[in-house]
Amino acid sequence: MTDLMGLMKQAREMQQRMTEAQEKLDREEVTGESGAGLVSVTMTAKGEIKSVKLDPSMMVPSEVEVVEDLIVAASADARRKAEAVQQRVMKEAAGGLQLPPGLSLLGM
Repeated sequence: MTDLMGLMKQAREMQQRMTEAQEKLDREEVTGESGAGLVSVTMTAKGEIKSVKLDPSMMVPSEVEVVEDLIVAASADARRKAEAVQQRVMKEAAGGLQLPPGLSLLGM
């Protein structure tokens, strides 16, 4: 019975760490850039876009397609950075727990 109690305690602790990790991902922000910094997108580590910044020089009507492409590229850059933060935070929260390949704790 002691092993079961210990296992339940570990499960509660892991659940608490995962909850804290999810909260941390809501607070952490990353910024992706494109066009040598002409366009930047800031998002949470969970992928929620918080802001888009455009250099004023980009505000030329004939360049709308270029600006649209740069926004997409900056968003993709920010998403890659967010995924790296997610992996780091969840690894820290798992406390060294080795998960099988393909198993993610991000959906918790």
